Order: sequence, then structure tokens, then C-alpha cells
Amino acid sequence: MVAPIQNRQFNGLSSQEASERLKQHGYNELPSTQHRTFLTIALDIIQEPIFLLLIACGVIYLFLGDAQEALILLGFVFFIIGINLYQEQKTERSLEALRDLSSPRALVIRDGERQRIAGQEVVQGDLIVVEEGDRVPADAILLWSTHLTIDESLLTGESVPVRKRTIQLEEDPEKLSATLRPGGDDLPTVYSGTLAVQGQGIAQVQATGIGTEMGKIGKALQTVEPEDTVLQKETRRIVGKLTMIALAICAAVVVIYGLTRADWLHGFLAGLALAMAILPNEIPVVLAIFLALGAWRFSQKQVLTRRIPVVETLGSVTVLCVDKTGTLTLNQMAVKQLWAAILILKRFCVVSAI
Repeated sequence: MVAPIQNRQFNGLSSQEASERLKQHGYNELPSTQHRTFLTIALDIIQEPIFLLLIACGVIYLFLGDAQEALILLGFVFFIIGINLYQEQKTERSLEALRDLSSPRALVIRDGERQRIAGQEVVQGDLIVVEEGDRVPADAILLWSTHLTIDESLLTGESVPVRKRTIQLEEDPEKLSATLRPGGDDLPTVYSGTLAVQGQGIAQVQATGIGTEMGKIGKALQTVEPEDTVLQKETRRIVGKLTMIALAICAAVVVIYGLTRADWLHGFLAGLALAMAILPNEIPVVLAIFLALGAWRFSQKQVLTRRIPVVETLGSVTVLCVDKTGTLTLNQMAVKQLWAAILILKRFCVVSAI
């Protein structure tokens, strides 16, 4: 529990208290998706009907005694699994590197002194110092502030910054944290992931990690099941139809062969051979190679794809409608050139040369 604000001074937690709370509540970070193992990736690929078709064809060739053809088809299965595994692992490594680079730092007050720590080490009860240009590391209540304005577009979508105020003595910080939500002026709460655009303040952390508003959004997104792409749906439909046609022809050949020649075994083998000629064994290999090439071309344009089948969907997009602020733009102004400073610098250089 966080102690009442009016009874605390701006000394912050002690290092020992912070260490104990870190062990108790865990790191201040959003829930991350578990890395898929080689077995998980392989099972996801094999469950696709088009790859089941490839495996079935390989097994049938093996049953018919054509070991060379069987090994070629089964070898293609491992080749396709390898391509998918390489692409996914490469993307995950790139994303991990981006997460490390974008990991925020936090200015906290501990043992009566200000110190800069990793954002994930912030704990409940910490006093955080929020200054212009800082990213708020956790959900907190403002104890002191001066002209503090926060950009909460990451949570609300509103590009206009909101004013903040200091909590009053008669207000209960825990009750405020439970009832107030992002958006609106003159609230004493600041939220993880938001950006201070003006002023400064000192706030007491009320929630970290998945307990923050940002964490709740991240947790909700984990329950969303990805939909199959158009390519996956179409290949399943085609494979299903071709399989039914092949089975029907196979059954017809077996019956005709058995009734006319009274040789059911050879009729069964002839039916299987005809079915193998009908089934498109090359489609899975061709699809895997071209999708892998598409993923590679996307990577050359700095676009990462976790799942290779998504490449077809991205390639077929003609119009992309997205929210501008926070998606295409950062809603932040940055100085690119200082013409006056350059002129002054040149003058100083001339004087120093003399």
C-alpha cells in the first residue's frame, strides 16, 4: 500500500524499500508475447492443409516404393519450416533490439536524492520527477507541479495536451487512481507512456506494469486472435476441392479396376498414382519461396513481418486508412536547422581565425 501523500516528504523510498517492492510487484514493463519455439512454429505450419497435402503425398510415395520422390517432398517440408523459422527469429531479434533502444529512463527521488534509473525498475510508491520532454514511466499522482502539461494522445488519441494540477490534501490518492481516466484538464493523475510537453512536477507512483492504463490495453490486445489471411483461406479452399476430386477419381479407378480385372490391390495402387498426379505437390514449395522473397523485400524497406503469410495481404493493399497522430506522426515538433546559429557560428570562426 502507498502511504498517504500528506504524511510523506520528498525524500522518496529508500533503496532497500525499492528493492523489496521490486521483488514483490515485479518489473515495470508491459506483458510481452512469448517467443514461439521451433516446435510451435513447425506445428503451425504443418496444420495448414496445403502442407498436410505435401506430407501426405510424401508418405504415399513412400508407401508406393518411390523413396526418392518421398524424400524430395518431405525435404521440402523441412525447407519451408526452416524459411519460416529464420524469418520469425530474425524479426523477433530486430524487435527486441528496438525495444531495448526505446526503453525509457526515469528520474526518481530515492534516499533523498535524485537519480536516473531504468524505467522498468520504477516501483509503487516511488517519487518520479517529470520534466518537459520526459516520458512518464508509470501511473502516478502529482504531489507538486508547476505549469505541467501532458500529451496523452497515446492513450486518448487527442492531440491537444491537457493541463495537470496537484492533488489536494483532502483527496484520497488511491480512490482517484481507481476512478479517474486519461483525458480532460485539471486532473492530478499522470499516466505511463504519456509525454510532458511543458512544465515540471513530482508524482508518487500508484501503478506499474500491467496495472497501468497502458498495461491494461496491452493485456487486452493479447486476447485478440489473429485472423487467417486471404491467401490461407483460398489455399485451404483449393486444397479441399482438389483433395475431394482426387479421392473421388481414386475410388472410381479402384472400383472399375477391381470389377473389370478382379485385382483390387493393383486397382488401389493405380488409383493412388492417379490421385498423386492430380494433387498439386509443387504449390506449397512455390508459395513458401515467393512469400519468403516478399518478406525479404519488405525487410529492405525497413518493414518487419512476423508471419510470412501476411506478406500476401500487405502486397494486395491499395488503400491504407490509419489515424495520423501517433501512427504516422509523433505529434512532436523538432528543430532541424538553425540558420541564425550557423551565421553566428561562422562569425565566431572568422574572429577566432584572426
